[in-house]
Amino acid sequence: MFAAERRQLILEMVRANGAVSLRELARVVQTSEVTVRRDVRALEAEGLLDRRHGGAVLPGGFTRESGFPQKSHLSTAEKTAIADLAAGLVGEGEAIVVGAGTTTQELARRLARVPGLTVVTNSLLVAQALAHANRVEVVMTGGTLRGSNYALVGSGAEQSLQGLRVSRAFLSGSGLTAERGLSTSNMLSASVDRALVQAAAEVVVLADHTKLGSDTMFQTVPTELITRLVTDEPPVHDERAATELQALADQGVEITVAGPDAESGGGDPLPPGRQTRQDMPLPGQRRTQGGHGGPGGLGPQLRSAAALAEGPVGRVADMRRR
Repeated sequence: MFAAERRQLILEMVRANGAVSLRELARVVQTSEVTVRRDVRALEAEGLLDRRHGGAVLPGGFTRESGFPQKSHLSTAEKTAIADLAAGLVGEGEAIVVGAGTTTQELARRLARVPGLTVVTNSLLVAQALAHANRVEVVMTGGTLRGSNYALVGSGAEQSLQGLRVSRAFLSGSGLTAERGLSTSNMLSASVDRALVQAAAEVVVLADHTKLGSDTMFQTVPTELITRLVTDEPPVHDERAATELQALADQGVEITVAGPDAESGGGDPLPPGRQTRQDMPLPGQRRTQGGHGGPGGLGPQLRSAAALAEGPVGRVADMRRR
């Protein structure tokens, strides 16, 4: 297939779906991801689409948001690994809030096995994932249904969260930077997410590496309020994501990374949230000479994978930001 034909097909796929991963584009046009990335870069230079780490989207920058059908096909393996790790932070009998999103929907599917759990959510998809979990109580907010992501938004949703107090909030978003924190493209969604944050003692952000370094229109959670980030390991060539992770760690955010062993399938099967964590090779990573982690250690905020994996899930759930 000639370059012009490839690019036309790529453009048609993005226009039809709103957002498409590089992996899917490479599969359809039957070429390598490196070639597709070059094609996407050329189409972006013409203003025909916008590049995102791991994919391409319709042009629109800060104001455009992909709907659920488009988001559900992006970074699916990464979202699964992130959800597996995040589920390990939730203990029996806990009360949490879970925001809207495709990654939080994956988390909800794994929370169905946690006995005595109470989940407060504004997401119909999260509620649906837990609908048949007889050991989990689901509390829905009020509000107006936003069809693009099946979430309840507006003053009704925000008012129903007043006076609520839970241990953790699990949130996703459209972008995450060390400078602004978590952000989204929709004002109503951002407002409800801020109300969810106010109800929680800790905030856990679930974001795959394609979100790192991306900034969208409305801030939902400033960096100083993020307790922990659960993410996947950025590709070797993705320096922006790795640099952003280091900047977040420098600002006190605890980082948990789903390494390649999380989905290897080797050895005995591990329960959700107990898959192998991996220490991240970050550019310019600050090392300590003692105390936290000993010589060459990771420092106080970028925690060792092995340290998080040790002990029962309850121990992980009781960890606090220092």
